[in-house]
Amino acid sequence: MTEGLDRVVDGLLLLGVGVLGVVVGLTAAFAFRWSERAQRGAPDEAPEPELGDGATAVLAALRSATVVLDQAQRVVRASTGARSLGLVRDDRVVAPELRALLTEVARDGEIRDTEVELPRGPLGPATVYLHVRAAPLGARHVLLLAEDRTEARRVEEIRRDFVVNVSHELKTPVGALALLAETVEQAADDPAAVRTFASRMQTEATRLSRLVQEIIELSRLQVAGALTEGRQVEVADVVREAVDRAATKAAAKAVEIDVGDLPGAVVFGDQDLLVTAVRNLLDNAVAYSDDGTRVAVGCTLRAEDGLVEIAVVDQGVGIPPEDQPRLFERFYRVDPARSRDTGGTGLGLSIVKHVAADHGGDVTVWSEPGHGSTFTLRLPLATTVARGARTPRGER
Repeated sequence: MTEGLDRVVDGLLLLGVGVLGVVVGLTAAFAFRWSERAQRGAPDEAPEPELGDGATAVLAALRSATVVLDQAQRVVRASTGARSLGLVRDDRVVAPELRALLTEVARDGEIRDTEVELPRGPLGPATVYLHVRAAPLGARHVLLLAEDRTEARRVEEIRRDFVVNVSHELKTPVGALALLAETVEQAADDPAAVRTFASRMQTEATRLSRLVQEIIELSRLQVAGALTEGRQVEVADVVREAVDRAATKAAAKAVEIDVGDLPGAVVFGDQDLLVTAVRNLLDNAVAYSDDGTRVAVGCTLRAEDGLVEIAVVDQGVGIPPEDQPRLFERFYRVDPARSRDTGGTGLGLSIVKHVAADHGGDVTVWSEPGHGSTFTLRLPLATTVARGARTPRGER
């Protein structure tokens, strides 16, 4: 009886051990398979590795607009510059040409450069001109760098237009001088004709000399750091010197220049450039005024705003509203025929604009056809004006 019971117990123990072995084996096999799968990494379930702190810091330090994308071209990280340029919207790169570039880089891992012109946004005609570079970043990311070349391209277009305009403007007096010289040669036996054409040659030569001088002045103003040796300048001295230089031209037309109140204002800058700017305003006022009229120049102190205003007022023909926004463009003339008669080059107001900008100020215009014009040059004060300084009683 006892032996039979022992055999039953032994059988049960063997059965339990066998079952336990099966369970352990299955568990081990399952664990091994799960570990193997985890090591292989299923593509649809593996998490995308994060960018390290070092890479993030480097991207933040770059001056270019940056975009980091995964293999599906989803934006992982985009700088503020990239978003402001309109490269990224809703975590996608917007421009089709950039997406095509990213696809090629992701396919073969080659770095690529290109230049593209893209809309700045979904509305309006504004565009941005970008130099773009795409490169692989690690095994699973692509880096897009974009440098905004819009301003550089605009400056290049301005330079090209400037050269074209200068060439055109120089042709006129040079051609006139050549023609007049030929005419004088043919009229050698006619003293009266020689005197007439010689006078016209002198006029064209003066115009040519003035044009060259103004081109030189404008070129110097457009170079960064034109005010290399600025100093404190009395505004009253600037106005008096400009009036003195404009007096000859005004006397030729019997135009009287009235000088208003000149408060003791001081600005920081280049006195010669400031005199040139005010004189250009006076010369324009005289040129477009009728004989026997008056031109006024005066200063208004805006101590609360830290500014001084130099206003030049004429009683001339006035300027149509549609022409006023373009007055300060190089070579722009409201009336080209009258400019030729007055010897105008179309550069005077552009020089005034650049002088004002280089001194931290600006120039504005008010005008009505038939009611004259007022040009106002505003400059920041260099020092606090004394309490006793006079301010104009009123504006003209």
